[in-house]
Amino acid sequence: MQKELEMLLKLQKIDYDLMELDRSKDYLPDMINNLKKEMEDTSKALKESAERLTQQILLRKKLEIDLEEINSELAKLQRQMQVIKTNREYDALVTEIANRKLKISDTEEELLNVLTEIDELEDKIKEFKEKSALVEKSNQIQLESLQKELDSIGTKIKQKEDERKNISVRMNKLILTTYERVKKVKGGVAVVPVRKRACSGCYKSLPPQRIQEIKKRDVLITCDSCGRILIWMDEE
Repeated sequence: MQKELEMLLKLQKIDYDLMELDRSKDYLPDMINNLKKEMEDTSKALKESAERLTQQILLRKKLEIDLEEINSELAKLQRQMQVIKTNREYDALVTEIANRKLKISDTEEELLNVLTEIDELEDKIKEFKEKSALVEKSNQIQLESLQKELDSIGTKIKQKEDERKNISVRMNKLILTTYERVKKVKGGVAVVPVRKRACSGCYKSLPPQRIQEIKKRDVLITCDSCGRILIWMDEE
């Protein structure tokens, strides 16, 4: 029975590895997609900021041209003030001058806002470029590692299945059946050691006589509470 118990432990370790490999087929693609998305989001933020900067630079040039034209119109109107002959012409000219001055004020304010945003965008783009370079370098390394791990899952599963088969064919059929049944209902953990005189699966205390029987390792003993197969470890 000692040999059977040792094979049960090996079998359980293999089954745990197989379960983890099966889980990795789900979470590895998610991790890969998250890394790619982070790279895409960082690149997108940089691209959008660069596009916004281009728009604001063009707007700045337009506002500067507009401002130059309005100032030119204002100067022309102010020169006309020197040659007007009627009060009606004077009133109309005053109104036009006031309108140009208002346009100049509004345009200068808009231009100031644009210049402020350009400065902010330039700082932001510099920051995004640095972040993008770091993310690209770091994530690319992780992606290569994760992809290699994902690609190797099939081979690893095949190796573990071969190991499992090699152990299973040498085991007592009744013991193997008991193990498979308990594993199915206990989430893959069918064999547990005795710890502090109790089942480490459900923590139910074991009577001294049962502990002595487990120590002998000459029969298969299961926990009366949870049904798991109990073994005695030397370190207990």
